[in-house]
Amino acid sequence: MNKIIKIVLIVIGLLAAGLWFAMPEQEDPNAINSGALNFMFILMYLLLAIAVIFSLFFALKKLFSTPGSLKKALFVLGGLAVVVAISYGLSSGNAEVVDAMAARGIETTESTVKNIGVGLNVFFILTIVAVGAMLLGGLKKMFAK
Repeated sequence: MNKIIKIVLIVIGLLAAGLWFAMPEQEDPNAINSGALNFMFILMYLLLAIAVIFSLFFALKKLFSTPGSLKKALFVLGGLAVVVAISYGLSSGNAEVVDAMAARGIETTESTVKNIGVGLNVFFILTIVAVGAMLLGGLKKMFAK
C-alpha cells in the first residue's frame, strides 16, 4: 500500500510540474481561460478534499476511540462558544462605520460590521489566551526546577 501511495504521489508531482511549465505568461490576457491553469486548480481542490476527508476521518476515529477525549472536546467546544458569545456582546454594529464605508463606495450593513467585529474579538481573545498559556507554561517550567 505504501508503495502505491508513493507512486501516485510521484505521478501527481510530475503532472503538477508539467502543468507548471504549461502555464500561460503573466501578461497574457486570456490566462484565465488556460486549460493548464484550470486543471491545476482542479488538482489542488482534489488534493485538498482528500486531505480534509482523511484528517476528519482520523480525528473522529481518535475522538471516539479514546475514552476521555470526547469529554475534553465538548469542553473545548463549550469554551469556544463562550468566547464567541462574549465577542458578540462586545461588538457593535456602529452606524458611523457603515456611513464611512458608504462614503468610500462600499455598501454594507450594521449586521455585517457587527459580524466583522465578532470575528476580530474572537481572534483577539484567543490570541491573548494562547499567549497567556505559553507564558504560564514557560513560567511553570522556570520555577519548577
